[in-house]
Amino acid sequence: MPYVTSKNLDEKSKTWGKIIAPYNTHKMILDIPHSALLVIDMQNFFLDPKSPTFTEGGLAILPNVKKVISAFRKRKRPVIYTAHIHKNMEIDGGILGWWWEGMCMEGTKEAEIFKEIYPFPQEKIVKKHRYSAFYNTDLEIVLRCLRIKDLVISGIMTNLCCESTTRDAYFRDYKVFFLLDGTGTVNEDLHLSSLKNLAFGFACVCPVKMILEMLSRE
Repeated sequence: MPYVTSKNLDEKSKTWGKIIAPYNTHKMILDIPHSALLVIDMQNFFLDPKSPTFTEGGLAILPNVKKVISAFRKRKRPVIYTAHIHKNMEIDGGILGWWWEGMCMEGTKEAEIFKEIYPFPQEKIVKKHRYSAFYNTDLEIVLRCLRIKDLVISGIMTNLCCESTTRDAYFRDYKVFFLLDGTGTVNEDLHLSSLKNLAFGFACVCPVKMILEMLSRE
């Protein structure tokens, strides 16, 4: 039984919000002209139920991720995707090669961004080999060129790539809005643990609804 589905996500997110409230004390207002959305690793490799790396929370959050992507596009703010891929395990696999069962290989169908949220031609896809979207990628150059100060984090997995990227963003002085119902992982315990840690030390953890309301203001 999945820990969350698109049908019970709203109810779950309210519970999560109450649980992390004692830690989630740094309230922020999105600086829309200097904001960007990161869509982390929403690839077939993680969203296909037949994959050894299937992330059930990814399918649950898909409708919310669609909404926030649409809202950022409407405000003409950048939507930046990441794709976790490997060219060859001997070249760029490293410790991940034996840590995990199966790897996402460049050029395969599995490596592609999920079709329902596929990037527009002008939207950036950051290719990465490790959890953090900042580690040995050009993400920081892109954000600097776009004069980004605030980042909204969505995607999968909450406790791996989303959390690692958030921590690295915080270290670089970005304000981070972490979507509690726009990120997902493989079970509730891991998801909730990350929400607590990030709220305590790294991000404003918030529902998609809050970001949509901010983006709707003139």
